[in-house]
Amino acid sequence: MKFRLAIIFLLGCLVASACNFTLAEDITPPPGYISPTPMPTLGPLVPQEPPDVSKGALIYTEKCAACHGDQGMGDGEQGIQLPVPVAALGLPEVARKASPAHWFSVVTQGNLDRFMPPFVSLSEQQRWDVIAYAFSLHTSPDDIESGKALFEENCAGCPLDFFADPENMAGVADTELARWLTEGSDNVPALGGVFSEDERWMVVAYLRSLTLASSESVVVMVATSEAELQTPSSAEPLTPSVEATPEAGTPQADLTATPAGLPGLGTVRGSIDNRTGVSLPEGLTVTLRGYEHGSDPNTGPEELFAVDSVVQPDGSFVFGDLELPENRIFIAEAAFDGIQYQSDFAVVQAGVDDLLLPPLVLYAVTDDTSAMVLESVQMFFDYANESSIQIFSVYSLANTGEKAILIKMDQSQDVPFIKFPIGAQSQGFEKTQDSAAFVPTVDGFAMQPSDSLYRLIAFASMPREKNVEIAQPVVMPIGELTLFLPVGVKASGSDLTVKGTQTIQSQEFNLYSASDVAAGSDIKFTLSGLPKDTSQAPDLTQNQSLLIGVGALGLALILAGAWLYLRERHRVDAGAGDNGDEFKTPEEIIDAIVALDDLHRTGKLTDAVYKERRAQLKDRLKDEL
Repeated sequence: MKFRLAIIFLLGCLVASACNFTLAEDITPPPGYISPTPMPTLGPLVPQEPPDVSKGALIYTEKCAACHGDQGMGDGEQGIQLPVPVAALGLPEVARKASPAHWFSVVTQGNLDRFMPPFVSLSEQQRWDVIAYAFSLHTSPDDIESGKALFEENCAGCPLDFFADPENMAGVADTELARWLTEGSDNVPALGGVFSEDERWMVVAYLRSLTLASSESVVVMVATSEAELQTPSSAEPLTPSVEATPEAGTPQADLTATPAGLPGLGTVRGSIDNRTGVSLPEGLTVTLRGYEHGSDPNTGPEELFAVDSVVQPDGSFVFGDLELPENRIFIAEAAFDGIQYQSDFAVVQAGVDDLLLPPLVLYAVTDDTSAMVLESVQMFFDYANESSIQIFSVYSLANTGEKAILIKMDQSQDVPFIKFPIGAQSQGFEKTQDSAAFVPTVDGFAMQPSDSLYRLIAFASMPREKNVEIAQPVVMPIGELTLFLPVGVKASGSDLTVKGTQTIQSQEFNLYSASDVAAGSDIKFTLSGLPKDTSQAPDLTQNQSLLIGVGALGLALILAGAWLYLRERHRVDAGAGDNGDEFKTPEEIIDAIVALDDLHRTGKLTDAVYKERRAQLKDRLKDEL
């Protein structure tokens, strides 16, 4: 376990150096900035009134269907574009394991690792309503009616008071209800031999329906045709979502274009930095997206609206008569030559009514990869699995040219300049959070000129044997290749240089390296031995929270910068001494300081980031001692 924490800390520091701190430090905080107030606690995880499925259906259609799909299969138009799978709420295998209270917590607090925003501006009752509808997606009216008949036939004298009380049922999953029906409980006798498996789930669906505002509402809404629940098309006029709709009685600004001069509104303006070498096309459209951070500084921003404007001949664009509340986040984007470009974000300062966005840079496009440099590859070997060795290789690349480089991928979705070890089974690619933003295209992705490195992680596995022969094909010249092996495992090969050991989080790694590796060659070496302590072998492929897929929109990372900016400002205001549960013991803090020193010494951290983080760790250590 400690070995796993060490790897996570190493990757986490690399992420922090390029994302958590650099993005925040590169932005000058607005004068008089006040961080958002903390989000209220969840309170009792029980609906105050029985949930209304029919109302929940309307909310689901407007707020959830775009990602989760009309039937909850995780196949919504926006959801399939995300780099992580969207929860298939409509699958019985998914819904039966969850309790309403758990889903209420997720809807309230969000799950940023899965790109799920919080919906705190929905009232508590609205959240319970939409959860009730989500639970209805894996059932049918016939199931509920059949379940009712089965229950009344086989348990006619059984009281229903417990099952009709939302306070009792909110924290109970369907699987638990099914177990009670089989084994019995204080509220129902054991009926294990009475029902078939399908019949048991029908009875569960009936018992679940007893907590709703009206059991008939389930029948009505589940029977509603899919056509009636379609999300409005993008061609329809912009309508604020439920999440952005003010409380009754609150004035609401029209977010579409309106005549100039409306009181209490402001302007957002920007310009195109045209580096394409050709004139901009007439009528080029720019989309402005507005985001609100929400009241919890630990959750990400969510989109409120999007409006379009036409770029003027001089490259400028203007969006007039918009609400500019403090801390609102704006980003501009435009499509050109098959690539979707985004500006950096701008955060509204207090009292501002004219906001200037960072330039939206457009580049010429090329499929010539000669300007792409593979600076380093780090290969980590995971012995957690008894039958196979998991390998993940971190590729750090730079686009040193002045054009966006197009990378085409075939049907297998392989990245052409990355090859897996010969004989290894490919498990796909991921993009680290500290990477420059890959831009998805129709048949691959693009890498724009960037001061930041592009970083990809390639996952693979090989059969675990006493001696494992590794032959790593090299497509592009590699500046430096480094192997990280658990202590007890050794590598031998004429291409490798022994670099000794490195300690991270009290755990040692055997390090090997090769420099200036030529393209067209194979790095060959043999792994032998076993980790000294197999319990320390990390299951690295499970730590997906550190990664974002190759197809992730650059917009997600830009928003992460805005989120971190607001969060870091909140931490400064709240005090740097509160680090939550980042470290459990003083020894872990000392190990973190040592690892931080190593990263700084090898040039992985800037001086400013290093000094700030080290000071925070020292303060935390003083508190612990």
